[in-house]
Amino acid sequence: MSADRETNHGMTSHDMSHTDIALLLADAADEVEIGIAPYQAVIRGGRRRRARRWAVATATALVLVGSAGTLAVAGMPGGDGGRGSHVATQPPSAEDRHVYVPQRSTIATGSDHGKEWWVTIDVWGAPRNAAEAQDQWEAMATYGGDRPVDRPSELIGKKAFFVARTYGAGAEPQITMLDVFTKEDSSMSGRDIETAALPLDPDSEGPNRLVIGQVGKTARTVTCTWQDGTMTDVRRVPAGYDINTDDQVIRPVDGSPVNWFVCLAPDDTVAKEAHVSE
Repeated sequence: MSADRETNHGMTSHDMSHTDIALLLADAADEVEIGIAPYQAVIRGGRRRRARRWAVATATALVLVGSAGTLAVAGMPGGDGGRGSHVATQPPSAEDRHVYVPQRSTIATGSDHGKEWWVTIDVWGAPRNAAEAQDQWEAMATYGGDRPVDRPSELIGKKAFFVARTYGAGAEPQITMLDVFTKEDSSMSGRDIETAALPLDPDSEGPNRLVIGQVGKTARTVTCTWQDGTMTDVRRVPAGYDINTDDQVIRPVDGSPVNWFVCLAPDDTVAKEAHVSE
């Protein structure tokens, strides 16, 4: 708050000018997250953690609280067979590590009111130096200009991901979540869960029926609870499991240190909370 506003605390509502009201509204706006949410510390699994960057077109995304009370807010060496020979090996190239072209996985598909929908995740390999980070930064510009960090140097040594949802054949995918994976992600276990609920249709302001989340590799079941008291259980499947319409599961994702899942609430209700079972 500015010095002028600090000195005006004693004025009454009758004394406030249009300028004073505008300044107070500006203060209130500072508290609202619109578009890509800034990084912030949250409590999850008893540890302090930063929130994901959610790139929701509307301001209707909800943070879900899990049952544990946690906040839930996307080269092999070659050889010629010769005995005793020494074969030089080449380190994996940036292309092999998916630095410039990410690995894409579909984590859910379905049909809603006659429209097909699906959720995908692109995982980018970790740049090893500033040059690779700069090239990756530029490659990410094809995603509408959104990036998971503020500068290219913050990509070095970290995998990044973009989660997108598409609603309707021919529709453009809408980025829903983007961030870099951290050491905390690799250590997700037990009842750790990170989720958010948002509208299935990116052009809609609600209801928040779609739940997208991540859990540790040991998680066997996620239960999504809806406002009407009903629940949907989502169970883990192995890598390579075929994607089936409306088959909501926990699945591994190429390049990701965590598993991912999607739940969709029935038509007449919305998301309430989610919790994980090992």
